[in-house]
Amino acid sequence: MRVHVVSDVHGAVGDLPAASEDCDVFICLGDLLLYLDYADPRQGAFAEVFGVEITTKYIELRKAKKFDEARALTASAWAEVSGGADPDSRMARFVPIIERQYSEIFAAIPPSALMTLGNVDVPALATRQMLPGQRILDGEVVVRGGVRFGFVGSGLPSRYRTPNEIPVSKFDSLLAQLGDVDVLCTHIPPAVPELTFDVVARRFEVGSEALLALIEQTQPRYALFGHVHQPLSSRFRIGRTECLNVGHFRGTRRPFVLEL
Repeated sequence: MRVHVVSDVHGAVGDLPAASEDCDVFICLGDLLLYLDYADPRQGAFAEVFGVEITTKYIELRKAKKFDEARALTASAWAEVSGGADPDSRMARFVPIIERQYSEIFAAIPPSALMTLGNVDVPALATRQMLPGQRILDGEVVVRGGVRFGFVGSGLPSRYRTPNEIPVSKFDSLLAQLGDVDVLCTHIPPAVPELTFDVVARRFEVGSEALLALIEQTQPRYALFGHVHQPLSSRFRIGRTECLNVGHFRGTRRPFVLEL
């Protein structure tokens, strides 16, 4: 059975159809939306709302880890946007952009796709745009070709305050629902320094201690994840489990291929 896996799509719609060709199972591990493109400030929802100049400054502040200054910049930028003082009006600015991105992405992947969402996704808006047959899985197990795939999505709380961060207790509870699986599919990695450190951003992303414990206890054949775009290590073995970062799809434009 040939499995193609992508993660961190971040709006890279054009290459998704080819990524799902010639496989028996297509899996997407989240972060479908593009808010910011650090390499091109003209791209993404943030630039559509605030323009390139503000977006460029915002990216520079985040790269410098000046998060309070970045939030202050956003607050002042909202003052220039009609209705920007009202939280509902602010969200209303982003909703059509998010829905358009989801519509394009779901149209580009097969109806049999198995998916979970990442920390930058908006579950309530994603489910509106899904096509018949497509599934967003969270705390669920799916069997394909006799292989048990377990899925848990979302991210954990971080200083970046991304839209789909859930409490540690909820994430741990979803993991506990899986039991023994052959392939463990999550958006975030287990809490292993080699897997959570981004060598370009030069920071540790948030990994899961409970995910690490589950891998140690149940020893699935594979643990697949994304989230860290340029990891210190993309492969790490825990007992008999091969932990694999399937790659930053917006950067690579190709799927990770797994033969089972």
